Formats: sequence, structure tokens, C-alpha cells
Amino acid sequence: MTETAPYVPPKVWKWKAGGEGRFANINRPISGATHEKELPVGKHPLQLYSLATPNGVKVTILLEELLALGKREAEYDAHLVKIMEGDQFGSGFVAVNPNSKIPALVDRSTSPPTRVFESGAILVYLAEKFDAFLPKEPSARAECMSWLFWQIGSAPYLGGGFGHFYAYAPEKIEYCIDRFTMEVKRLLDVLDRNLAVRRYLCGDEYNIADMANYAWFGTLVLGTIYEAQEFLDVPSYTHVVRWASEIQARPAVQRGRRVNRTWGPEAEQLPERHDAGDFDRPAAG
Repeated sequence: MTETAPYVPPKVWKWKAGGEGRFANINRPISGATHEKELPVGKHPLQLYSLATPNGVKVTILLEELLALGKREAEYDAHLVKIMEGDQFGSGFVAVNPNSKIPALVDRSTSPPTRVFESGAILVYLAEKFDAFLPKEPSARAECMSWLFWQIGSAPYLGGGFGHFYAYAPEKIEYCIDRFTMEVKRLLDVLDRNLAVRRYLCGDEYNIADMANYAWFGTLVLGTIYEAQEFLDVPSYTHVVRWASEIQARPAVQRGRRVNRTWGPEAEQLPERHDAGDFDRPAAG
């Protein structure tokens, strides 16, 4: 039996292109544009460039919830960014988000147009702009912002950590899976204890903190991402499951989950959204 020599980090790390498995063609240790490509612009003031990953879904859920409230100025165009094809490295996208990650928003109702990148920043920007889903009272606002930033801080552990090593890594590494599984279960326990005494994360009112956390933890426990329900013993987090199921039943959430989605059943896909009527049109064959 041949033993594998333990890995010893080199004095200076050097990038080995192709070592990231399915993400090898889009992950790199430098930033900036790789090619010239202008972004499309639709008819509405709000222009969203995204994909229906958890971070992208946060924003489309909020936009659909705003429209459901009657905020007509929240109408938007959602343009598909094909991250596996490197659209996020086009010059137009990099000008909106120098970090080359979805989602990115341009509000053309301002002069000059306002760019907003990072999903949490977009949620706060839209909630403030339309005066909805963000409490005004200082203590309530602080609670909302705390749970919002809690989710943003936890995403690297859930997505880049647990999700990557459990679902996507070229090989299963026990130490990595154990390390991130322990942290994800701790985070689920934090949520479950809070939701044991609250309907939503901050109390009786649904807000952007719920939207952000649902997009990651809600879809995790309901089996939409990573297919790890049994592995994580999801049924034991009864309050998280109750909360996630209630949010997922909201019509605006169901619409938001479809936007910029290009996988799964055709009825759940809406690659681009430029008008509310797009939800009623048959999927392209």
C-alpha cells in the first residue's frame, strides 16, 4: 500500500489553472475584465444582472415583494449572466461590479446612474429606496441589519465551504466536510433557537433579513441546494423548516425564485424577466 506524502505548503503559492473541478474555467486569483462586452439595457430604471443562485434570488424575491406591495417604480429588467461562460468578466459587468460576482444592479432613475453590488447592499438600497421591508425604529432596524449581516458572514461557510466540499469538490476530503458540516449545523441551530420564539427572524414582521437567509438556509433545508437534508439531519431543525416553508409559499417568493433560472423543470425557469407578464408566457423550447 502506497502512502500519500502529506501536503507541505510552498513558500510562495502559485496558481494551478484547472484545479477547481467544475469551476476551473471561472475561478482565478486576479480580478478585472477578460473581454469587451457591453451590458444590455432594458426599458425600466432598475437593471439587474444576475443568475438564480442563492445570492441572486435574494434580490429578485425582494423586487417581486415590492411589486406585490404596489410599488410600481420597482419594475425591473433582469438580464441573465451566464457565470459558467464567464459573462461576469465582460468589461460592462466589471464596470458595475469590480468583484465580478452576481448580482449587480444599476438604478438609472438617478443622475448619474447608481451602481450597487453585493447582494446585501442591494437589499438595503432597494428597501430604503422604496421604504419597505426594513424597520424604521432603531432597535428593530438594528435587529434586521444584524440578521442580514449574520447571513452575509455565514455564506462563505455554507456555500464556499460546506457546499463546495460536500457537493462540488473533485474529491471528498473528510476533514473539510467535517469542518464545514459542524459549522453549518451550528448556524442552523442558531436559526432554530431564534425561530422557536419568533415567526420571522426579527419577530412578527417579514423583512429583508428573512429574504436573505431564506435564499441560503431556507433552500438548504427544503432540499433545493446540495441535496443534504438527510446528511444534515434537517428534520431536527423544526422551526427552521417551518419558517422556510412559510416563506417559500409566498407568491412573490415563488416568482422571484424563477427569475434568471435556467435549470430544473421548465415551468420554474425564467431566464430573463422584462415585464410582469413574462411569468405567464410559456417557457422557450
